[in-house]
Formats: sequence, C-alpha cells, structure tokens
Amino acid sequence: MSHSLLKCVSRTRFCASTTTTQLKRTTIRLSSTSAKKYDVTIVGGGIVGLATARELIHRWPNLSYAVIEKEDQLSIHQTGHNSGVIHAGIYYTPGSLKAKLCVEGLKLTYKYCDEQNIPYKKVGKLIVAVNEEELPRLDNLYKRALQNGCSVSMVDKDEIKQIEPYCEGLKAIHSPLTGIVDFGLVARTYGKEFSSLGGDIHTGFEVTDFKESSDSEFPITIEGKNSDQTIYSKHMVVCGGLFADRLAAKSGCNMEPKIVPFRGDYLVLKPEKQYLVKGNIYPVPDPRFPFLGVHYTPRMDGSVWLGPNAVLAFRREGYKFFDFNLKDFTEAIAFRGLRKLVAKNLTAGVGELYRVANRSAQVKQLQRFIPELTNNDVTKGPSGVRAQPLDGNGNLVDDFVFDSGTGSLGKRMLHVRSAPSPAATSSMAIAQMVADEVKMRFQL
Repeated sequence: MSHSLLKCVSRTRFCASTTTTQLKRTTIRLSSTSAKKYDVTIVGGGIVGLATARELIHRWPNLSYAVIEKEDQLSIHQTGHNSGVIHAGIYYTPGSLKAKLCVEGLKLTYKYCDEQNIPYKKVGKLIVAVNEEELPRLDNLYKRALQNGCSVSMVDKDEIKQIEPYCEGLKAIHSPLTGIVDFGLVARTYGKEFSSLGGDIHTGFEVTDFKESSDSEFPITIEGKNSDQTIYSKHMVVCGGLFADRLAAKSGCNMEPKIVPFRGDYLVLKPEKQYLVKGNIYPVPDPRFPFLGVHYTPRMDGSVWLGPNAVLAFRREGYKFFDFNLKDFTEAIAFRGLRKLVAKNLTAGVGELYRVANRSAQVKQLQRFIPELTNNDVTKGPSGVRAQPLDGNGNLVDDFVFDSGTGSLGKRMLHVRSAPSPAATSSMAIAQMVADEVKMRFQL
C-alpha cells in the first residue's frame, strides 16, 4: 500500500472446518501475580483486530504482541453475526480506498482460505433490476464495477433465469466471484496463526482505562475490569468495533464519529424451500436510503438468510428486540447526528419498523425477486448489530478514520475509529493499511 495514501496527522480520514495451523497456545488469561509487558498491544478480538495482529507479527516478528478481548471467545459480535458474503467491490466509488481494499481483500481472502484449508463457496451474485425505474441505476452501477476492476457481466432476463431459475427481473449484474465463507472461522484462524508465531491472546479482559505508567520503556497502562488485569505496552492499536468511540474517548479523542448500533433481523428459508436460491440475490441500491435493502444470502451450512432490515438497536450488543441498555439507548437518542439521520429518512425508518412487526411486509419486499416465496416458506432467523459511525450532521461515515488521542501517549496510540463494511472481506487489506500507519506513527 503506497504511503502517499496515508497522511500522518493526529486524526486522518481516508475517503475513499479446521485449519492446518497448529496452536502453541490458544487463550492466555492474566495472572494476578504479575503484569504482562508487550511492544504492541491490539485491543479488540474481532476480524479487523485479529487481521491487524497477524499482519504486525509477520512484519516485525522480533517484537512482542498481545491481543486483548473482553469476551471469553474471539469474534463473537459483528464478525460472528454477519452474513458471510465475500464481496467483490461493486458498490464503492471508483478510486476510493473502500473500493481498492475490497477488490484486493477478495483476492487475499480466497488465497488465505486456500492456504489454511478454510471452506468457502463461490456462489456468485445477481444485483437485479425489477422495474424500469431501476435500470439507469443498474447501468451506472455496472460502469462503477468495471472501473473498480470487478469481474462482472450484464445479463438479461433470460440469462437471469439460467443463473437463478426462480428469480424474476428485467436485467442484472452478475458477479461470479462473489462468495460465502464463515468469517468467524477466518478470524479465529488469524488468531491461531498469531498465537503460533508467539503472540499472546487474552480473553475475558474488558478494558476500563488507559493510563500513563511510571515505566518509561512501557509507558501505556491498560487496565481491565478485574483488579488483577493490567498490561503495560510500548504501543497500542485499538480496533474496538461497537465500542470504538468510547475506547477512543478514554485516551482523549473526540466522541465523533459516534457509534450508533443498528440491528438487522433476518428471516430464514425453510429447508424444503432452499432450492429457490442458488447464490446471492441483491437489490439495486436506492440512493434515497442509507442502507442497502433486503436480499437473499446462502450460507455455508446450506441455509438461506433473507433480509436484513435495519433498525436502531437499544443496546450496542443487543441481538434481540427487547435487549436494552439505558446508557446505550440514551446516548444514541441524545446524539444530534442520529436525530438528523432519522429526520432525513423518516419514511424509510417507519417502513423498517413496520416490517419488523409485520413479517408479511418483509416477505413482500423479497417477493419482488422471487414471486413464488410465501409467508409459510420462512421462519424467524438470527440478528446482527452493525457498528455504524455517524457524524454530527447525520451522515453515515463510510471512510476509514484513525485517531491518536491527546497527551504524551497520543503518539503511541492508534485508534481505528471506522472500518466500514465490507470490513470482513477487506480485513487483510485493511490490516496492511493499518500496519503501514503503525510503521509511520510508531517509527517501527
């Protein structure tokens, strides 16, 4: 990755199965008798944090590293609840980092899965225009995909039927390289590789504070929720996901962009109806709305997810409708950026809430692509929560945002404030970019 893309300032926004790896150690909990010391500590055991840890230990193998994760397992939140799609980079602005990282990330993901014997399927994807109004947007999207270097073709209604026999549409973009994988498995494999190379992984470590220590060689003190949890580090990279803004604030960063959690609920095709879908079937994005809309997503286990919707979650890790956390909820609704987003998308928001309460309304949206689908063909499925960064004007932050914090420790800290979708597909490419930034900021 060219350093010309990375401007070293205190805050930088970039617009833009089983493996063969053997573990030397899996999970290392902190001892109450001694604190650990590391050259670089990565906070956050999601796919971006683990990919970053893996990249760093490959680049500078003589340094000591740790990953700390507040849960007892790695990658159980956004990474463990996503749709599992390996995206091709079709949607993103040509020339943007988002487009480049996704296209590169797809190649790196397939290569890594082959090397590590991680199963995946190249099931392909159709982005389908179902009416005349959507055709110009589809044509523009096709041009964008070609500019991004995606392997795509435009297909007519007869060719749609050859790819997806039960799908109806006037025209579609076909992306044969779009695939599916278990990204939780990919992330855990990053972790295993990191451990096998000598990195430590501490789970059950919830960060409560960052402080300056009296040790000039290891000046960062990372304190955990439990009294016996302390780590001293020379440098720190934070990939906090759903808590990125709060973790950044602990080292003096601005609270914006603010993380606002949006829950997405899926339906699932009943097993006897799985024949209706072979690959991914997506709508043509509507620029009036901030989110993509419902789609069909096959899974590695043979199931097919339908959805998701997009509604405000009342808890940052709230996967059920009635999951509620007072701090998370009041902080979200008090944020002016969320209020402005709601005001700009009031009709769409009401429609999403209606579809949450009325399954038949969500099925009706899905019937635009497969008319044969009925309410009796689906059951309630899983949910995920997306860590959506918002600015104060109610705009979705789709750029990569790095922060350092203030004070004497600022030059030793790197907060990954925003690593937007498709972060899972792009994880290895994002990790390379973060490592480049680490090299510049920490003088490694």
